[in-house]
Amino acid sequence: MQDIRENWDTILDGLRGQNRLRVWSVIITVFGDSIVPRGGSIPLQSLQEIMGRLGIESGAVRTALSRLASEGWVIRERQGRLSHYSLDRSGRRAFDEATQRIYAPGPPKWDGRWTVVVPMVGDDAAGSDLRTAGFASRYGTWIRPESVGARPLPDNLGNYLVIKGQPGSAPGDAYKFWNLDGVAEAVGIFIDTLKPLAAALDAGQQPGPLDAMALRTLVIHEWRRIVLRAPALPVELLPPSWPALEGRVRLGAVYGKLADASERWLDGIGLPPQSDPQTFAARFGGSAEA
Repeated sequence: MQDIRENWDTILDGLRGQNRLRVWSVIITVFGDSIVPRGGSIPLQSLQEIMGRLGIESGAVRTALSRLASEGWVIRERQGRLSHYSLDRSGRRAFDEATQRIYAPGPPKWDGRWTVVVPMVGDDAAGSDLRTAGFASRYGTWIRPESVGARPLPDNLGNYLVIKGQPGSAPGDAYKFWNLDGVAEAVGIFIDTLKPLAAALDAGQQPGPLDAMALRTLVIHEWRRIVLRAPALPVELLPPSWPALEGRVRLGAVYGKLADASERWLDGIGLPPQSDPQTFAARFGGSAEA
């Protein structure tokens, strides 16, 4: 029994890597991935148990929750003698917008149309917001494929010419408009860190419910960080042999094998059943009939 526990300790350490986990960000991942589908609220003690298995002390969790509450991301409620936390409206909205990209079975669909944004004055004040929304800039003009699930346009475009839904052709190397080198490197590292976990699961090793919960949280947290900083490009505009295609398939297989045990842990702490089990089963292209 001890050898099995040590094996999952080693795999968890490998998934964490050398990067120090941002506690507040991991908490948001836990809520969006596991708690929102089950009513949205979790006792503080249970949240600390997940985070403790990730090597995060309870004091750091309380500090992060205090920060998230002050910034309007989470709310705290008393239920009897226990403190419960849930995502506030702004935190729920932010994760809802990201959910489609995180759990999609593949790149977004695209009908060949573009949005073009051109500043009408010399000051490109919205440039940072446009880049966050998935635009690339060349010679002062911002472009983006209008794919399914694209982020909303920034609000501060009063001094820009905006042309939406414009059909157009693109060269085969149009992906060079976007700086994808950092994303490709991050995905490659992610695939490598998944291999020991995938090998253990493929060999029939089964983590206990809390270990499965911790493993699921770590893998989806890292994937979320990669996906949300990458432009949502359709397959027609991706570089050859784009590693995120493989990364999504590998993650989906691992996630599916962790789901049952991790959901049993959530059952055990008394959370309500999933409000939409078909949508959960369809994550990463799984069968909605499961």
